[in-house]
Amino acid sequence: MLTLPPSVRIFLATEAVDMRKSIDGLAALVNGILGQNPFIGYVFVFRGRRGDRIKLLVWDRNGFILLYKRLERGRFRFPAISAPSRELDPMALALLLDGLDLELAAQAPRWQPQPPAMRARFAADAPEAAGAT
Repeated sequence: MLTLPPSVRIFLATEAVDMRKSIDGLAALVNGILGQNPFIGYVFVFRGRRGDRIKLLVWDRNGFILLYKRLERGRFRFPAISAPSRELDPMALALLLDGLDLELAAQAPRWQPQPPAMRARFAADAPEAAGAT
């Protein structure tokens, strides 16, 4: 399991690439197809034509890291997108690497802080609720 902090930006190349490409070839694709700087520290995800292989490329201060995963059975479930790339969050990347379909995975709504007026109203109601019990 690959664990990344939420601050990391992850880009998935939606078109299949030749999995024979190594670091230099994938870095050229990052620059050419995705229009990103491969030395910026983002994680770039590439998939093979058969759908059972995936490579991750990331720059780490003084060199590239290349991760390669091949499924022994089945295929990765890639989202259908017409754009050349899609940004993923770390949870979506973890689901993808586990072989789960991102289109079927439903994420719970995120918590949003309440405006100050709502907090004041709840704070005013809190002593009454405590005294009523």
